Amino acid sequence: MRLRQIFVIGLALSLLGVGVPAWSEDDPRSCNDLMSEDAPAYVVCHWMATPDEVDDIANFWLGNDGQNMKDTGPMDDNVVDCTTSGEQCADFDAEGDGEMHDGGAPGPDDGGGEGGTPECETAEPCFIGPDGITQAQAKQAAETPTGQAAKTAAATGLRIWIDAELADDYRAGTLAAAAKKLAALAVQPGVVGVRFSSQLGYDKDFETADDMDAFVAQASAALRQAAPGKKLAVHTLMPVFGCGADEACKTEIAKKYPLLDADRVGAWLTKGLVDQLALDSGHLATEYTTWRIDAATAQRNQWIQVRARAWDAYAQIAAEDAGFTTPGTAQLTPEQATTSITDRIAAPLQNDAAETVTLWSRWRDSQGQISRAYGEKWAANTTWDQLKKLTTIRPRLATVYDPATPEVDTTTDLKHLSEVFGQIYLHTA
Repeated sequence: MRLRQIFVIGLALSLLGVGVPAWSEDDPRSCNDLMSEDAPAYVVCHWMATPDEVDDIANFWLGNDGQNMKDTGPMDDNVVDCTTSGEQCADFDAEGDGEMHDGGAPGPDDGGGEGGTPECETAEPCFIGPDGITQAQAKQAAETPTGQAAKTAAATGLRIWIDAELADDYRAGTLAAAAKKLAALAVQPGVVGVRFSSQLGYDKDFETADDMDAFVAQASAALRQAAPGKKLAVHTLMPVFGCGADEACKTEIAKKYPLLDADRVGAWLTKGLVDQLALDSGHLATEYTTWRIDAATAQRNQWIQVRARAWDAYAQIAAEDAGFTTPGTAQLTPEQATTSITDRIAAPLQNDAAETVTLWSRWRDSQGQISRAYGEKWAANTTWDQLKKLTTIRPRLATVYDPATPEVDTTTDLKHLSEVFGQIYLHTA
């Protein structure tokens, strides 16, 4: 795919009479210095937009209340009016309900097939999945707070993931039962996948890397069996990636986080154990001060390493960030919000490694303190107003929501969240 894109770009430039300069070590747009010494010789780093240029780009599109973005306008629709004289339209004798349906969703009156919810012609048990999930279990799951939130989220057009933690079930020997419970939620309309672990390998849940690998393999197998066709995701960190080419940094960080080995994590992707890998950025601002690596440099280093390893060829890569939230209510000025959008959203996407960005919009710490990216009880807030302007990349933005601790109520909260995000992770205990 990458070679095809390069070929198409080169062909387009040649047709326009624009020459492509050859790469050289003196190229001012080269970022090869950020790559590790063991990077393959054929991997070349070249800034499409430097950090300063990224700021200018963001300011151009977000300035003046996003007027430049509004002025672009929609493209003309290619529409044929069959009532116009001279137009000929095929007369299809098609069946259906005349409504658009999500990809993979059952058609009208479709009572069977993978992902469907058949009506039982006989008494229970009526099995939906190959692992013994019954219609009654699916209905029971639909009545839980997470199930009700999934129904509401689907009505707003949000793409839904179920967010859970299976590490405790793995250690307790109840992984299969827990997977069935999640599968009953995963069959709800609009749900595309399950995230079964967060901060994996970072929060000291596992003593050894082999044990962590066994957990990922067994959890993946259990969910593939219980919820066939659903995507699987995990969330973790790759602290060593932030070091870039600094060998001293990589050595010390590897000692500090021995379970977060890039080759092991990469194997989860190449083996098909997970379909999405989210990399957190919460450590980037403070982890590398000893080596004088700031947050922006650490972030660039991270995505260069992801690209060099071609992880995006095996799974969807997501950036995850809680930086927009502050205790109480976010208090950023419009200028600060624009800068934060540039650093936390534009940069990961423009670095061409992360395909989506998950932003925490609200969370509660162990002392009960709530941090938000919006105003309390959805009061007007500059940060939130700036985020709502990112309409063109809304499908690439996701957030995490816990229906057990709503800001106002689930319906109100999800309506507001759908104005910024295209995807949502619904937490379940």
